[in-house]
Amino acid sequence: MTLSRSHVGIGAGFAAIYLIWGSTYLALALGLRTMPPFLLMSVRLVGGAILYGYARIRGAASPSARMWTVAGLCGLLFFVGCHGVLAEAQQRVPTGLAALMLATIPLWIALLQSLVPGGDRPTGMAIALLVPGIGGVALIAWQEMTSGGHALRLSDLFLLLGASLSWAIGTFVSERHSAEFASTALAGLELLAGGAALLAISAVSGELTTLRLTEISAVSLGGWAYLTFAGTVIAFAAYIWLLMRVSPALVATYTFVNPIIAVFLGWAFLGESPTLPVLAGAAMIITSVAGLLLSRGKSIRNDELSSSCEHRVSSGHC
Repeated sequence: MTLSRSHVGIGAGFAAIYLIWGSTYLALALGLRTMPPFLLMSVRLVGGAILYGYARIRGAASPSARMWTVAGLCGLLFFVGCHGVLAEAQQRVPTGLAALMLATIPLWIALLQSLVPGGDRPTGMAIALLVPGIGGVALIAWQEMTSGGHALRLSDLFLLLGASLSWAIGTFVSERHSAEFASTALAGLELLAGGAALLAISAVSGELTTLRLTEISAVSLGGWAYLTFAGTVIAFAAYIWLLMRVSPALVATYTFVNPIIAVFLGWAFLGESPTLPVLAGAAMIITSVAGLLLSRGKSIRNDELSSSCEHRVSSGHC
């Protein structure tokens, strides 16, 4: 059987969001060797300019005040509250562990859905699937508290959980307004807003005054370039392209594939060796996230089938 161009494209798209986003944790660790965190993450400005410029060339209208407001809020939540905090914490936290903490984003989204008025209430199965994920986070936190090595601060784990919560809130806001605006233009504005805020934080915190360009290594520059072009532009474009062609629940599987890749790359290139309790906690988190995403995908398919059947009944074909 020959593969169609569409199948090849979908496979390449998944390879991009799995492999590129999974390896950005390694690129971030390399970039942080000689570059300060907030300045490094302000590369979102470059990616935002590319995406927004592309959207305008393709005919996107000038952004309204409402679009700027939504983009600004989401940009702060996504790229300051999440990625800025991630970069600050990853100066001390292993790449694999950082990726695992951010894999809790679907867990936060499920909790938010149960708290926000008008949100989709999680089913009993979804609530049950939260338990192993929460248990996995608790197991990792317990391991770090009792290890005695003091190489990792418990506060950094809470920072990373806060970063994943920030991304989840941003997702919640973005999903409620995404239908109002062109997706690529909105994403570009979000990146521009977040990148500008990160650059301002970098300047206020003194990163720009203490930075010595001659001290930035080629390895850090490589990490910066990878985050800018591969992580921000290529993988994000693949993500948007996939969302238009396959189930969002299937696309969201990157959230439990990325940590696996990050842990492997951290072991292979940075000498990181996760302990057995951390690996057990990782398995619990990934199981919980995978179960939530798969059950959500099944629910969406059932709703679509039910809606289709109702339409056929009204048309006399069911």
